[in-house]
Amino acid sequence: MRQSLPQSRTAQQPPPEHSAPPHAPVVLLEICVDSLASVQACARAGADRIELCAGLVEGGTTPSYGFVRAARRMFPGKLMAMLRPRAGDFVYSADEFDLMLDEIDGLRHQGADGIVCGMLTPAGAIDHARLPILLARAAGLDFTFHRAFDVSRDLAESLELLIALGVPRVLTSGGHPDVQRGLAALTDLARQAAGRIRLLPGGGVTPELIPEILRRTGVSEVHLSARVALPSPMQYRRPDIPMGAATVPAEYERKTASEAIIRAARAASTRAGT
Repeated sequence: MRQSLPQSRTAQQPPPEHSAPPHAPVVLLEICVDSLASVQACARAGADRIELCAGLVEGGTTPSYGFVRAARRMFPGKLMAMLRPRAGDFVYSADEFDLMLDEIDGLRHQGADGIVCGMLTPAGAIDHARLPILLARAAGLDFTFHRAFDVSRDLAESLELLIALGVPRVLTSGGHPDVQRGLAALTDLARQAAGRIRLLPGGGVTPELIPEILRRTGVSEVHLSARVALPSPMQYRRPDIPMGAATVPAEYERKTASEAIIRAARAASTRAGT
């Protein structure tokens, strides 16, 4: 059964984009970054907007306040901060949701111009009960609903819900693994949106693909990471000792501390000390 949509409310008004010189391109270029080196590259190359994250290998999580402050000093354009308390799915506990609300205040204070976030219900719908609370806390900031949209159960339904809630922008690959495979769906979504919400194509976007994206969808913004692999300056290396997980957890699997293991560790350490 399709979910009933809430009544429309006034759309959240994002702050104006940083003023651009007369020769600036019409298409807005957003780069997602998780390092100061990437922020500097965006500043030097003339990116219009950045999405600041921690841990892009996990899909991006909330950046530290120190990272936001440093990026704000380096980058003159608009700075959007990821709001995601952990990797994995987009169903958040009450404690996680409270944390997210508090993080909005901190990110705002450190100089973020906007928030990038997404929330779903266990059934795969947009979390229409709590998203308005989060939007109200972020009032005055720009807002992008991220690619949680792509794994929602019904893209057309989800788009209408985001429009009804006043979300100004949605980052999407058209419900496919990447934009290239999702171009037909993105075209349909652009037609459905009809200017009521901004579509931000993202996911596997390359400079070579951008002209086709623009031609087929008519969007005015694109999102990419623009990343290349660089060698580490480390000369002495121990590749046999990883500092994190050897593999990235699956999207629908969470890694969390186990109370049983913690208690067992406490008991073992206590026994060893007697």
